[in-house]
Amino acid sequence: MKVSWKPGNMLYPLPAVLVSTRGRDGRDNLLTVAWTGTINTNPPMVYISVRKSRYSYQAIHETGVFAINLTTEELAFATDFCGVRSGRDLDKFEACHLHKEEADEIAVSLLSESPVNIECRVTEEKELGSHVMFLAEVLAVHADSDYVDEKQSFHLEKAHPIVYSHGTYFGLGKKLGTFGCSVMKAKKKKAAEKEEKPVKEARKSEKKIGQSVNPKKKTRKPERRSGKKKGNTRS
Repeated sequence: MKVSWKPGNMLYPLPAVLVSTRGRDGRDNLLTVAWTGTINTNPPMVYISVRKSRYSYQAIHETGVFAINLTTEELAFATDFCGVRSGRDLDKFEACHLHKEEADEIAVSLLSESPVNIECRVTEEKELGSHVMFLAEVLAVHADSDYVDEKQSFHLEKAHPIVYSHGTYFGLGKKLGTFGCSVMKAKKKKAAEKEEKPVKEARKSEKKIGQSVNPKKKTRKPERRSGKKKGNTRS
């Protein structure tokens, strides 16, 4: 039996990202956003929705650019902090001991600790009510080379990304399948599972190593792989 509720936002879980901005005064800021997602493949486009009362709103409204920085378990504290403290009062990069690097296409600082940085240029601003939606074109994507294998495939799961659901942050669970697995032929499926086996063993080793690491230790400044994002065949 299900309970009927009044209309509300129940589309969870959602990515919890750190959006970086730079105002006309040159001040960099980080804003935590969960109202975000992909809206188009070609050209690649994303959106974020921000309340007008937020400090970062004015910077995005005036400059027309921002960057989306994906978050990880190591960034969980910073992700929450940047959502409950205002950039009017302090430098969030400094307060969270985070590092900056310049973007290629826009005048905004990227978050070095993020496994993926997405440079965005606003194409449309829509006032919807409580939030303003910024529709934006992706100008460039930067990926941490630590998660790129010898076949040039990117494995975001190794960075341990986080999601947001009903006021709580969660890590991702176990892998359940890949795109197209429901119609994959048995022989091909068996080969894919065989290829996945060493990856699972490596993850177990990473977990054991991670348990012995001091959680208070500052994260390293990762290497970055940069370039314009190619269109995906899936929408």
